[in-house]
Amino acid sequence: MSDPFRHQTFPRAPLIGAGALIGLALIAAGLGRLAGVGNAYLPVSPALVARDLRFEDRPDGSVVVYDVSTGRATQVVEPGTGGFVRATLRTFARERRRQGVGPEVPFHLAARANGRLTLDDPATHRRVELDAFGPTNAAAFARFLTDDRRGS
Repeated sequence: MSDPFRHQTFPRAPLIGAGALIGLALIAAGLGRLAGVGNAYLPVSPALVARDLRFEDRPDGSVVVYDVSTGRATQVVEPGTGGFVRATLRTFARERRRQGVGPEVPFHLAARANGRLTLDDPATHRRVELDAFGPTNAAAFARFLTDDRRGS
């Protein structure tokens, strides 16, 4: 059986043009990323209420929340509760371990003028907009802005 296309070659000009177009697109995307073209930067809204907090795991599975300014334990997340709080703190702790940072630097929790609630880790320069996870999850952290020894 013979191949009817055996002696036909694909034209080189379209191949070269396609390669050049792909290369140009990659260069443009790289330059745009380096220059920050197309990035939206929202200014950070001022904090209305803020608190520097330290979280400590206890052997019984609870998490104690300390207000750094007073050094006092203000709240306790009881074992089996606070799933969102625990997951968020684990994510921050993993990043701290990756960067070789310990628990000595407190987290910064702030209720902002624009209505947002943020948790910042000054040690890793990471910020989480807690409202993005819904009002119930944001409320799990918002309670840490008050001094309430009742816990969860």
